[in-house]
Formats: sequence, structure tokens, C-alpha cells
Amino acid sequence: MFNLKDVARTIEFGNDDKHGPLPLLLLLLTVVTGVVDAVSFLKLGRVFVANMTGNVVFLGFAVADATDFSIPTSVVAIAAFLAGALAGGRLALRVGRHRGRYLAVATLTETALVGAAFVTSMLPLGPNGEIVRYALIVLLALAMGLQNATARHLGVPSLTTTVLTLTLAGLAADSHFAGGKQSQTGRKLATVGAMFVGAAVGAILVLNAGVGAALALTLALLVLTSIAAYQQSTSSANWAAEAS
Repeated sequence: MFNLKDVARTIEFGNDDKHGPLPLLLLLLTVVTGVVDAVSFLKLGRVFVANMTGNVVFLGFAVADATDFSIPTSVVAIAAFLAGALAGGRLALRVGRHRGRYLAVATLTETALVGAAFVTSMLPLGPNGEIVRYALIVLLALAMGLQNATARHLGVPSLTTTVLTLTLAGLAADSHFAGGKQSQTGRKLATVGAMFVGAAVGAILVLNAGVGAALALTLALLVLTSIAAYQQSTSSANWAAEAS
């Protein structure tokens, strides 16, 4: 029978007793991040809905009047992301004592937001498509802010589902060449690979089949994650307790 913990152990996700199936589920959400950022960057203007470091840099470019960068687009994405993260923090106060239940509720909410984005992407565009474009940015950034806050609260090392800078730095700084202990190498490599795969597949879908196809894949991944998290929402295992 398929067992999330066995899969996690196979790809070296470390102490399963401490985090249970959470690493594998967060890995799926990392793929989601790659897909939605492919959608936002390639079709919604030069903006990210998940990678806020990039948006702050883009905002700086826009302030300096660099071409193809927009102050309103970056500001809207950042504001929506913060609102989603705020919602994730509030949700943690309510159900965060059980990590499985928290992830289940968070991913179900994220699924609803991405579902709304999918429906929005099917709407006929106006004269310049700006209303639909901004609606998609807001919905997807809300979802990614919520996802980021969720990953932060769950506290699984090297699995923020969005930021890879520290993960890549850790791969080098913790390596044997640097005198480190090569901590969680498999998890870090899997995280980088998940983001790469999500971005590549998302780009292929966006460029060849459209935004709707990429968002449909995102929905499928979120539904899968939500079902798996729901199955763990009543677990009494040690990993389910709130991260210290």
C-alpha cells in the first residue's frame, strides 16, 4: 500500500518521526510554486506571485523607469501576498496546534483561491485585459502568501516551498568541501528539483496550451495535497504536534 512516510524515507527526507509526511506534501507545494510563478511571469507581466524577493527587485527597477516593469503590478502582488500570509498566520492561531489539520485547512483554502483564478482565466478579456490580469495576480498572490505562511508555521527545515536562496547556500556551505556535515542534502536537492520541474512544466503549458492548462495542473496538485493532508488531519503521531 502507498505510504507517504515510506516515500519520504526513500528520498532521504530525514527524521520521519519528527515531520511525518509533511516534507513530501511541502515538496508538492514547491512544484505548485514553480508552476504559478511561470504563469505570472510569462503571462501576467514581469511579476511573481510567490517569489517576493524578485518583486521587490522588480519594484526597484520600475522606480528607476526600467522598461517592461510596472510599479502597480509589483505593489499589488506584494500587497496580496502579505494579505495571504496574514490569513495564514491567523489560521495558525486557530488550528495550528495540529500540523496535519492546519495543512489540510490551508491547502483547501489555497485550492479555492487557485480555483477562482482558474475560472477567472476563462473569462473573456476586456479591451486590454487589465482587470483579468490584476484579478489573477491578486488571487494567486493571496494563495502563495497563505502557502508561505503555512510552510513557515509547519517549520520543516529547507522546505519553505518558495525561497531557494538559503537552500542553495546550505548545499554549498554545509558540504564536506566547506567542512560541514552535508545536512539534509537529499531534501535540499529535492526542493530545488521540485521548483525547477514546476517552473519548466508550467512554462511549457503556458506557452503551448495557455494559462488555463497551467492552473488546471496547479489545481490537481493542490487537490492531491489537500486529500493527503486531510487523511493526516486526525493523526495522533508525534510529528502532528505544533512545531516548537
